[in-house]
Amino acid sequence: QVQLVESGGGLVQPGGSLRLSCAASGFTFSSYDMMWYRQAPGKQQREMVARITRTYGQTYSDSVKGRFTISRDNAKRTINLQMNSLRPEDTAVYYCNVRSVVDYWGQGTQVTVSS
Repeated sequence: QVQLVESGGGLVQPGGSLRLSCAASGFTFSSYDMMWYRQAPGKQQREMVARITRTYGQTYSDSVKGRFTISRDNAKRTINLQMNSLRPEDTAVYYCNVRSVVDYWGQGTQVTVSS
């Protein structure tokens, strides 16, 4: 079965950096686009912040463009999200996502940006 396991979240001061990772299993990883979403406190909707295609094309939301970088390692079946110049508004639970017939999600990792 599909499994996505996020790691790397934590508490960081404004302007700091964090690197999130997502380990994937249960599907042909190299054949799928992979996404990072986030859900901010009090918000019902999850926001897609970054996407990396199976051919390594990258797209970002306007809110993180220039600060976040998504990458993938097909040999290790992982995706990463390098987050720099973090702001308090980046505080959220971050989720790894893959879309097949249905959406698959990890359990999420909490990122808190606060002084």
